[in-house]
Amino acid sequence: MAVVGDDAMIGQLVHDRYRITGFIARGGMASVFTAQDTRLDREVAVKIMHHGLGDTDQFTERFQREAKSAARLNHHNVVAVFDQGSDGPITYLVMELVPGRTLREVMRHESPMPTLRALDLVEQVLIALVAAHDAGIVHRDIKPENVLITPDGDVKVADFGLARAVSSATTATGKTLIGTVSYLAPEVVVNAGTDARSDVYSVGAMLYEMLTGLKPHHAESPIQVAYKHVHEDIGPPSAQRPGLPDYVDALVARATSRDRDRRSADARVLLQQLRQVQRALRDGLEDDPELAADLRPTPVTPSTSDAGAEVDTAPVAGRAGSADDGADTEVVAGAGADVGMSTMVLGGATAMTPAPGPTPQDAAPAPPEPPRRPAPTPAPGPEPQGNDRQTSRRGRVLLILALLLTLLAGLGGWYFGIGRYESTPSLVNMTEQQAQTAAEKAGYTFTVDSRDFSETVPLGSVISTSPGPGDRILPGDRIQAVVSKGPERYKVPDLRGQTPEAAEAILEETKLKLGDQNEAFDQDVPEGQIIGVDGVAVGDQVKRDTAIDVVVSKGREPLEVQDFTGQTREAATSGLQDIGFTVTAQEEFSDSVPAGTVIRQDPASGTKLRGDAITIVVSKGPDVVQVPDVEGMRKNEAQSTLEAAGLQVQVLFGNGNFEVRAQTPSPGSTVKRGSTVQILGIN
Repeated sequence: MAVVGDDAMIGQLVHDRYRITGFIARGGMASVFTAQDTRLDREVAVKIMHHGLGDTDQFTERFQREAKSAARLNHHNVVAVFDQGSDGPITYLVMELVPGRTLREVMRHESPMPTLRALDLVEQVLIALVAAHDAGIVHRDIKPENVLITPDGDVKVADFGLARAVSSATTATGKTLIGTVSYLAPEVVVNAGTDARSDVYSVGAMLYEMLTGLKPHHAESPIQVAYKHVHEDIGPPSAQRPGLPDYVDALVARATSRDRDRRSADARVLLQQLRQVQRALRDGLEDDPELAADLRPTPVTPSTSDAGAEVDTAPVAGRAGSADDGADTEVVAGAGADVGMSTMVLGGATAMTPAPGPTPQDAAPAPPEPPRRPAPTPAPGPEPQGNDRQTSRRGRVLLILALLLTLLAGLGGWYFGIGRYESTPSLVNMTEQQAQTAAEKAGYTFTVDSRDFSETVPLGSVISTSPGPGDRILPGDRIQAVVSKGPERYKVPDLRGQTPEAAEAILEETKLKLGDQNEAFDQDVPEGQIIGVDGVAVGDQVKRDTAIDVVVSKGREPLEVQDFTGQTREAATSGLQDIGFTVTAQEEFSDSVPAGTVIRQDPASGTKLRGDAITIVVSKGPDVVQVPDVEGMRKNEAQSTLEAAGLQVQVLFGNGNFEVRAQTPSPGSTVKRGSTVQILGIN
């Protein structure tokens, strides 16, 4: 397949399977299209990598890694990946097509967002990242464009193209670091490695923008924005939006700390902290100093060991475009082994930033300094006397006091930061009663926060707790649990007699979907109505969103009529019944058709519906009678007897009411009805 532009891709068939039907968006690495999967007859999204972007083999490998990483995540908050491959020079990825809008589009209309609205959306993002972090995957490119919101309000995280297994090296020589400048974690900028805390920083930066309507950092160029992430803290949202509670500022500060050791450890920890903030907001707390203190990152004494991670903040040579325009700029930073020069490619322009080192003015050798005379050694003097000794003693006391105060401050900081906390016991997989008993025995209160379905945790057992097992908790605090409702199952309803449209509505109400609609003829169910379900039975318990296949009636089946005239009654009846008709038989005499043979059939040709009646007329043979014996009878009596038998009478001899002496044909013989019998007699 030849490589073509975005518009020209419409109508193209990728890999003889995916028919491109529309354009969705174009990003820094790829364009996304709607497509029809011709094999499975469903709509999908197809991401096609830009041709000629950097090292083609490297980016192709990255696409393949995206498919493998995302395929490991089977979660309702993660966009599903269906397929990946190459078609000539085109490398593509096939994903679930999610209807709705991106978070960026929502933010354009709603920012600054109501606080709870922003936190509820971020909560679902974190739930998706919990699944990723638990699987050892870091997203590395969390941004509003990668958060999709369905019309029902469900949130799905897309584009795990930057995701990499935590176990693999992320800063090896020659590797590539890619991200979006407004949400880039400091350690990514300085090539200090990437882990789950990098996603935490991006989520915090995104939350700041949702709350304030402003990006965390602004500068002349995207490169300078990236460096601000390294050198400047993201300020409190309340500075831009007065009235936000102190604990909301503290949550953002914890997530966006430049020192990743002071951030939330991963998405699960940040999710627990965010839920504490949600509860405080729903309780109507304007401020909560204790919660804010718990959330706010503790100060860290600067260390000279961090100097090596700093990046020069000198002005960047060449502007690659503003970082504050509508769409964020993706940054592709070469991660070399040394930090001598950082090269950042932004929208095709390259800007070079010198790393810390000698300036041009320092390049020339400086003239040698004149030799200095050694300072004279002071002559020994008398030992301190009187006030001097008191001053020395006072200094020592002050030094001891200062050391004691420092020690007390350190102990206080340790106690209030860590020492007063205990480790949350593990209640997961316990029954609700067992978990409550264990929590109360350990000195905590236990409440059920919600009840959710689970495929792995039995009904009535604990799925998760907040705080989680091993997390810090204060003595006497409350442990909130999510208790399992068991596997999420729904009963297959009886759809017989429903139209497919009505069945779809019924299934949607029961959390199921309408699957394939197979057609079949049916004698009882009218055309267009459902005969029954296929592959399952009515009343079966199935998983949520299971597609239920149905059989739709085409009505009664039309059949071709076959003519059985001239065949025996048995053969005609059996043949018509085998075709699918019912048979009505009539009989009549026939002088020409043997008895038991079909004289005629109605209808004898054409098309009738299965179950319709076909009439056959069967011969009884000729109509014959037995000649009565009328000899010895008087003429009038004999004539009446013969006519009653269906015969005609001819008198050969005799007058008046004579006595019959002879008859022809003879008595007892068989003749056709209506035949003439001759009689004769004497007066």
